[in-house]
Amino acid sequence: MKRRAEFKAVAKGHRASRPCLTLQARQRDCDAFGARVGLTVTKKTGNSVVRSRIKRRFRAACADLADAFEPHTEYVVVARRAAQSAPYAGQIDDLRGALN
Repeated sequence: MKRRAEFKAVAKGHRASRPCLTLQARQRDCDAFGARVGLTVTKKTGNSVVRSRIKRRFRAACADLADAFEPHTEYVVVARRAAQSAPYAGQIDDLRGALN
């Protein structure tokens, strides 16, 4: 997902919070297959280097858990400040827990 309107639409859906992230999800209206995932990290979490690192790690976590995402659903991962210092395994556990 790339456009702001898509992120705002998903924000109206379901929400699950964990220490490293908040996961927002919404069923898609169209007949397209597969899940769509968007990542967002606010400037409060750190400078651009820190934000990029957090996004890279969450992209990898989403790729590792690709089977856990439901088809016909849009997801937005909102990273929290705790994601900066959390180990990668902790981020995966938080994402898996939010998906369940």
